Amino acid sequence: MRVISLTVAALALPLTLTAQGPAATLDLGFIHASGNSNVTSFNLGEKLTWRLAPWVFTQTAKALYGKTEGTTTTESYEAGARAEYRITPRFGAFALLSYQRDPFAGVAVRWGAGPGLAYTVVQAPRDTLGVDAALTAQRERSTANVKQSFTAARTGLLFRHRFGAAAVFSQAFEWIANLETMDDQRLNSETALTAPLSRQIALRVSYLIRFDNLPEPGFERTDRILTTGVQIAF
Repeated sequence: MRVISLTVAALALPLTLTAQGPAATLDLGFIHASGNSNVTSFNLGEKLTWRLAPWVFTQTAKALYGKTEGTTTTESYEAGARAEYRITPRFGAFALLSYQRDPFAGVAVRWGAGPGLAYTVVQAPRDTLGVDAALTAQRERSTANVKQSFTAARTGLLFRHRFGAAAVFSQAFEWIANLETMDDQRLNSETALTAPLSRQIALRVSYLIRFDNLPEPGFERTDRILTTGVQIAF
């Protein structure tokens, strides 16, 4: 609980700096079909980034919702915040806070927070590769109302490749390991391609894999989610 409290306090700092002009992107996707089938689904994602050297503040959120014949068939929400202090151009220290709700995977609520270190392995005109590691305090509640709290080790990797002036391919990995229960490990992978239509609007396709080695009873280990839509830059 102390780790979460300290992290929330650290992440409250950027709220006084929003007047510096943050960069923002908004991802939107929507499908509605009626007639022989009645299907509605949407996906929403947003990212805000403040760069106030030597600080970098990032806030993200994602939502996925689908309904078939009047019945909800998919639903998940994620949000995160991160404050990073760049000690050198390639090395930094950060604090993060994350939230997840995924009832179709048995997760009613999941919180994580803690400090970490980040390093940029490759920093080239078209390619970047960054890795980070953090120690987080996790608090979870399942849809069966089972609660647990534990300390976890988090490892992340992000690769970006730029095609020409604006098209971008990215690959992100996140590994979270429960330090108290060895079999409790999660792996998240997102592969994405963004192709610009104009300076502010682009097409975006992403493929997300979520693997939980110790899922809630009655649920599968792996979820795969393909989303398409447009990205708007502000």
